[in-house]
Amino acid sequence: MSRRLPPLNALKAFEAAARNLSFTRAAEELFVTQAAVSHQIKALEEHLGLKLFRRRNRSLLLTEEGQSYFLDIKDVFTQLADATERLLARTATGSLTVSMTPSFAIQSLVPKLARFAELHPDIDVRIKAVDQEEDSLTEDVDIAIYFGRGSWPGLRADKLRAESLVPLCSPRLLQGKKPLRSVEDLAQHTLLHDMTRHNWKAWAKQHADGLVNVNHGPIFSHSSLVLQAAIHGQGVAMGSSVLARPEVEAGRLLCPFDLVLKSKSAYYLVCHESQEDLGKIQAFRDWLMQTFAEEAHSDLIPNAD
Repeated sequence: MSRRLPPLNALKAFEAAARNLSFTRAAEELFVTQAAVSHQIKALEEHLGLKLFRRRNRSLLLTEEGQSYFLDIKDVFTQLADATERLLARTATGSLTVSMTPSFAIQSLVPKLARFAELHPDIDVRIKAVDQEEDSLTEDVDIAIYFGRGSWPGLRADKLRAESLVPLCSPRLLQGKKPLRSVEDLAQHTLLHDMTRHNWKAWAKQHADGLVNVNHGPIFSHSSLVLQAAIHGQGVAMGSSVLARPEVEAGRLLCPFDLVLKSKSAYYLVCHESQEDLGKIQAFRDWLMQTFAEEAHSDLIPNAD
């Protein structure tokens, strides 16, 4: 025999209205209009064939049937809320798969993970490095780091850091036979590129148009490789203010001049909207956002934000 369950939305509206004895307060609690609550109550009464409320002197009262029904179902809603809390608490532990580009993983996230492990020893982080980050939030991935404008349908996106592009080189380049003191001096040095040469082209268009040849120099498949080549004195990189931060802090790279190109894109932490409140996802999101916020106050790269 099939169960004769009432419409769940109508039941939810009834419980809120009966608890508050007000359609207005029920509507505010449920983030709907008062008319919507009234419509749901009417639908429930028609389904049951009973009157659940009566109005008297501008007040809302439960009928005898309504009072009996409310007493029977209120514990059900409490149990549902408690079950949800227990489920979310359980999801605060276990494995957490995080997807991002290899360069972001190597330069920005992996050096920080020990601190997260100290704070959340029950969460095992699994790093999944991918070359195309915007297609990486698959069923086996909990969180991803995207680089873009911050709008992806169906996903919650929290901005971690804006990015700027800035020339970077090894300190030894400043001490060599070809000093690097101005933009014009770049013509005497090798430019290091990622796969598209786009970063150098965009920066040169604003700060060194016609002064440097951005179509020459070795090309590397990942930004982290460009930075490593610069660390070893092989040329001047056009580096990301986010990815280059640890190398600049350690003194392995420096900015020869304060000419920065701000990017219109930024790094975002994204997850599915349906999973944004899961304990382990919320814990990682809160920790990473706080970590990047603290970094923003101690940047050595000029005008990074």
